[in-house]
Amino acid sequence: MSDIGSQVRDILAFHLGIDGSQLADDTRFEDLGADSLDVVEIVMSCEERFGVEIPNREATSLVTLGDAVRCVTTQVEALAAAEPAGRRHRLRVVVTAK
Repeated sequence: MSDIGSQVRDILAFHLGIDGSQLADDTRFEDLGADSLDVVEIVMSCEERFGVEIPNREATSLVTLGDAVRCVTTQVEALAAAEPAGRRHRLRVVVTAK
């Protein structure tokens, strides 16, 4: 699993009080007992951790851990592509250093 994936897994495990090692990409939030407020908190934590903004339309479509990882990865890549080359390198260091 990518570094982003492991960090999203950690965020999910923290918010839901579960063992992150038991989570798979196809693990559904609702199967873990997550309600809409839990998903909002998970999305907000991802935004804070990775320095991205996840649009509401995307956040409301997240159903599985894999969905969340793909969403965050897409946002991080879009942010990196929008930054000048020098800043892109620093962003990569911050994302992978956590």
